[in-house]
Amino acid sequence: MKCPFCSELDNKVIDSRLGKNGEVIRRRRECMACGRRFTTYEHVEEIPLTIIKKDGRREVFSREKILSGMKKACEKRNISIHVIEAFVDDLERDLKELGEKEIPSRTIGEKIMAKLHSLDDVAYVRFASVYREFKDVNDFFDELKILLNHK
Repeated sequence: MKCPFCSELDNKVIDSRLGKNGEVIRRRRECMACGRRFTTYEHVEEIPLTIIKKDGRREVFSREKILSGMKKACEKRNISIHVIEAFVDDLERDLKELGEKEIPSRTIGEKIMAKLHSLDDVAYVRFASVYREFKDVNDFFDELKILLNHK
């Protein structure tokens, strides 16, 4: 690490501490040439996830978009916001653990559908109507028949 005062590369770490929920390490350093002290911060470099949409477009993963869609599907249902947020946290972690830079939107959609199916049938059908792009009442009816056959 280059000293910000004299640009010398030789320095030593005097103190290291965790910060920000264990996501950052704060290091106090002392330059071996000029003796001045300075602080550096070390954190994990995160690679942003890219989502491949149905039409082939690519966009950066947005936790907020998933949270918004799930909130709309669960609106006026007996589902705690804490349950929804915990699921989105788990989903984001699972996607990052895949180790892929690009993930098809269908992978995310199917995980959301499975979660909503286990939480609430109405929220599931609401989300499915948008995700599967229902065109008319028959599409709703077909999905409801599938849902009822699984019960």
